[in-house]
Amino acid sequence: MIFDPLRRKWVRLTPEEWVRQNFVQYLIKEGKYPQGLIGIEINFRLNNMKKRVDILVHNRRGEPVMIVECKSPEIKISDFYEDKVYDQLGEYNFGYKVPYVIVTNGIVNYAFRFSSLTGKYEHLMEIPLYEDLLS
Repeated sequence: MIFDPLRRKWVRLTPEEWVRQNFVQYLIKEGKYPQGLIGIEINFRLNNMKKRVDILVHNRRGEPVMIVECKSPEIKISDFYEDKVYDQLGEYNFGYKVPYVIVTNGIVNYAFRFSSLTGKYEHLMEIPLYEDLLS
């Protein structure tokens, strides 16, 4: 078990949870993301099906601006599994329409920004700082 300071409760420490907890700490400490604007395992409905976003970041107006999908470290998000991960992110973002999405397995991170000019996600070379999300 590990204590999740954002959810303020003890949760089971699975490999995916390890990735989630470490990535949240990275966002807070390195990216200067306000802790109060980060949600973990946020439930939502899509086509009458229950879904859950691993990490959802909001701006100061309460609008969602970034989705993070966390996978276990042994999941290779850069090979054949990639399509399923990105399909999942696209499905989640269908409801939220956030400008930024990230997928991580705690070892490899892929960050994308939606381009309103092309209507597609563009690969970013680094995970944006919180202040970069707002510009």
